[in-house]
Amino acid sequence: MKKTLFTLATAVVLGLSSLYAYAADPIVIKFSHVVAPDTPKGKAAEKFKQLAEEKTKGTVKVEVFPNSTLYKDKEEMEALQMGAVQMLAPSLAKFGPLGVKEFEAFDLPYIFRNYEDLHKVTQGEVGASLLAKLEAKGVKGLAYWDNGFKIMSANKPLKAPDDFKGLKMRIQSSKVLEAEMRALGANPQVLPFSETYQALQTGVVDGTENPPSNLYTQKMHEVQKNASLTNHGYLGYAVIANKAFWDKLPEDVRKSLDEALKESTDFANQIAKEENDKALEAVKASGKTEVYQPTEDELKAMQKALAPVHAEMADRIGKDLITSIYTATGFDPAK
Repeated sequence: MKKTLFTLATAVVLGLSSLYAYAADPIVIKFSHVVAPDTPKGKAAEKFKQLAEEKTKGTVKVEVFPNSTLYKDKEEMEALQMGAVQMLAPSLAKFGPLGVKEFEAFDLPYIFRNYEDLHKVTQGEVGASLLAKLEAKGVKGLAYWDNGFKIMSANKPLKAPDDFKGLKMRIQSSKVLEAEMRALGANPQVLPFSETYQALQTGVVDGTENPPSNLYTQKMHEVQKNASLTNHGYLGYAVIANKAFWDKLPEDVRKSLDEALKESTDFANQIAKEENDKALEAVKASGKTEVYQPTEDELKAMQKALAPVHAEMADRIGKDLITSIYTATGFDPAK
């Protein structure tokens, strides 16, 4: 794979000058992602394509590749850094393995009470400072796109922390998510998103955590008998570009793409909750998964069980960063 990526990257670098030298040839942006086209991220990527091509009057052509058709979770970041693709919208958990561990703050359980808390961070100084840290990795951070708050699923009812003991739970690659599952007594299993359905179907893993839109569009609800509306964590994305590619774009083109990105971000964040609500209703209507709403006491028990993860991960993520999020939202889960 690395040899292939190197060959692709060489072709892209050699071709950059010709892209900009001939106005008649459109600048091609390959936008790869790992979820279905009818998820919030999938729809936002298509919205960006539409707006980018309209605003640049055909100077830019955006090719969207959903559902891991180009690269899987573990491959796409390397592909972007090497220039084989120009844009991605990976989940925020992906930046920890890249070496920017601060992004794992978004994985902390119950750090945001709602979207309002979240947007105080992603649309404020804290969010901007995190995106800036990506530049040292050859990555240009452009925007945050919401997906939603995650629910737990398995083939047994999940009402209390003890219900998770011994379960093999699929997670993204994140030390915070590993600590989260261990705090519940579960065994975290890191798997690519594209392999999760089969792993659930065959019993390689027992359960997972996802926003309802991911659970439904990937048909995971067909192989999970139970889901619990814990809303314990957030799943969102950062729209990123290959920095060298982005910086070499003509100024007027980059300005138009910035406008397209702003409008598609507004669109993404507007539809995120709506799409997840629809997906949750579809999961319930399918009759394949029993969806449970925890009581207030049960949610408090979950929060109490997961609260130690914040302190445990403070040295890794940065205590000051975590405190700055508490300050921005006006909410400290430990109090």
